[in-house]
Amino acid sequence: MQRIPVLWIAFLLLTVSVIPGFAGDSFVISERTLRRAEDQYGSSARKRLLAWQDLMRTEGANDLIKLEQANRFFNRIPFVSDITHWGKEDYWATPTEFLASNGGDCEDFAIAKYFTLIGLGVAEKQLTLTYVTALRLNQSHLVLIYYPGPGLEPLVLDSLVDAIEPSSRRTDLLPIYSFNASGLWAAKQRGKGDMIGDARRVRPWRELLAKMIEELHPK
Repeated sequence: MQRIPVLWIAFLLLTVSVIPGFAGDSFVISERTLRRAEDQYGSSARKRLLAWQDLMRTEGANDLIKLEQANRFFNRIPFVSDITHWGKEDYWATPTEFLASNGGDCEDFAIAKYFTLIGLGVAEKQLTLTYVTALRLNQSHLVLIYYPGPGLEPLVLDSLVDAIEPSSRRTDLLPIYSFNASGLWAAKQRGKGDMIGDARRVRPWRELLAKMIEELHPK
């Protein structure tokens, strides 16, 4: 119960902008976090985290280049189910946990790309995490959607497909609902659809934000 205030603080921080210290030159992974990752997963974990730190400090690129950079960077990580990787049926890893452990499932890929793109300066309102049914696999799946602007077709960043494609080409995906730090939407056709609530309804999302604050600002 003591964590509830922290979860509310995390949500409010993300709604206003992003987690403090999570953008541009100000992004620094603490030495404590790096040492912890190295102790648990080996020296390669430190290297992966520092490579992400370098990516987060990239300047001057347009949004499409940023999308390509983030998508390519994270899609190199192996897919591993939560039950195999974490011993839990459902676990939302922070980008730090995802990279340090060198594995994760669809939520981890999409979440890592989401926060990386926000850190790179992509507007939060242009990004949503979208649950879909992957028709070929006949299972639920999470992807990241980028909205270029009014009247323009959204782009899909997917751990299953390396190419970033317009949503109209992803006929293998059936949208269910979308969310980000600002809200929760019922998916309708290829757009965001009707707003049905706020992201605080998604408990793993709240818990994820709290973990990220602890990682970036360890006590």
